[in-house]
Amino acid sequence: MTQALISVVTGGSSGIGAACVRHLARRGDQVILLDLPGTWSESAMREMSVHAYPCDVTDEQFVRDVAAMIESKHGSVTNLINSAGILQHRLPPDELTMAEWDRVVAVDQRGTYLCCAVFGSRMAELGQGAIVNIASITGSRAVPLHAYAPAKAAVISMTQCLAAEWGRSGVRVNCISPGFTLTEALQAAIDRGDRNPDDLISQSALGRMVTPDEIADSAGFLLSKAASAITGISLPVDAGWLAGSTWQTYGGVPGSRMTSLAGVR
Repeated sequence: MTQALISVVTGGSSGIGAACVRHLARRGDQVILLDLPGTWSESAMREMSVHAYPCDVTDEQFVRDVAAMIESKHGSVTNLINSAGILQHRLPPDELTMAEWDRVVAVDQRGTYLCCAVFGSRMAELGQGAIVNIASITGSRAVPLHAYAPAKAAVISMTQCLAAEWGRSGVRVNCISPGFTLTEALQAAIDRGDRNPDDLISQSALGRMVTPDEIADSAGFLLSKAASAITGISLPVDAGWLAGSTWQTYGGVPGSRMTSLAGVR
């Protein structure tokens, strides 16, 4: 019987991270969820046979201690999804405090790099492994998020750097750049009136938002043997937002051309 892969998901208690946990658990991995204390349901973890441990991805010693504990208790980690991240308020530079800027960069950039460095270095020593970092389409476009977008651009860059660093040691490193994804947090912002869903979909080629499960499916693919020759990429999973965003200059993305086939023989 083949031993189950050991897969770690940071930020796994909600949103995209939680969808990744469910996806990997369904496919039979031994899944280990890392997140801040008190952010997950113990009963839900037992139901999915998922192990959950507290972790602050900005704290180097915390991450090193958790990684050592996981290897001692469960075995060598094969897969890592770095989904831990926080958003920022839309503010002009004169109103965006350096305290908030530092907080966003600490989690989204430093935290992702730190987990890669700790878990990925061990994978390289063992000669196998795969990492998927969760970046963002905002890392590839100009948007009014002056901490979040540059931090996600850094995630894309570090993914490429680490892919080259560890490629010949048997470790693949890729990232996914989600588009506007209908997580609990985004739905709450819509419900509060902070975000207009029409604005979120108006420039996407598919005319809709993305679901967390669609991000998880893509992450599962990048971790799988089917993606064995893929490393160093940023995969947009954005319902075509990157493709459609520049069409606004020409009047926007065209509407559907489908016609009813009812009555056609």
